[in-house]
Amino acid sequence: MKLNVLPLVALASLALPAYAHHSFGMFEMTKNVGFEGEVLQYNWENPHSHLVIKVPADAKDQSTVGTWDIELQSVNIMSRQGWNRSTYKVGDHAVLVAHPMRDGSKGASVFYAVMPDGRRLYGDIARPVTDTPAPSK
Repeated sequence: MKLNVLPLVALASLALPAYAHHSFGMFEMTKNVGFEGEVLQYNWENPHSHLVIKVPADAKDQSTVGTWDIELQSVNIMSRQGWNRSTYKVGDHAVLVAHPMRDGSKGASVFYAVMPDGRRLYGDIARPVTDTPAPSK
């Protein structure tokens, strides 16, 4: 029996993008945690941008003290929300609300950032019905 390989290859190639993107199942998407600290690194890149911040020892929420890798969305999605490659630079003060990792490690998925002028930059097109208060020190 002779198989036509071309349709099988075409079908398999459709499944590849699904493997290239991870699920947000590793984040506690129903929990919002406030992070406030100094930007150590801001990577504007695909498939996901990242913001590494250091929350100081005197933070109001002691569970947030330390260095955190906050995962952002893709450059395309972030751009549509008002972010750009110069939104943050090393040394900037960052105020974020994010969904922490389920396993308790120091990582989170951004919900929104509060800019110095009070504007909120969301991480995705999904917007809340009611706002979550920003962290206060």
